[in-house]
Amino acid sequence: MITLALVRHAKSDWGDPSLDDHDRPLNDRGLDDAPRMARLLAVRGFRPDVILASTAVRAATTADFFGEALGVDVTLDSALYGAPAGDLLDAARATGTARVVVVAHDPGMSVLAGRLSDGGIAHMPTCAVATFTWDHDDWDVATSLEPDSWSFDTPR
Repeated sequence: MITLALVRHAKSDWGDPSLDDHDRPLNDRGLDDAPRMARLLAVRGFRPDVILASTAVRAATTADFFGEALGVDVTLDSALYGAPAGDLLDAARATGTARVVVVAHDPGMSVLAGRLSDGGIAHMPTCAVATFTWDHDDWDVATSLEPDSWSFDTPR
């Protein structure tokens, strides 16, 4: 069984205009939402094999909360910063593992979630979690089909 959880980074802080976009931290709401949404996945019993995250501070920090709640180390990947939908899916597939969390950015996250949900997910707000499951063990086979199930949760 293949399971992919897409997590858009939590709400970031725009308070310091001198910071490069890559270096923006989470704001107070993001620091509240990220651990709460991570606990939601943990309570549901989801245990990923790997968590991939963009190197942007807001995504890496969000991923750290998920890693702590799920008991999994985070792997940072600079290619996930601003990645389009296809690259996000390719990164998950390339892990060769069956249960993957990807923490990254829009518009790629919303496009991929919309594609995998056949339009059921129109937008991934900050710290949203979309989980997709296929009853197949091969990523190429699984992702060529509609998921057998999916869920969508937002912090608000």
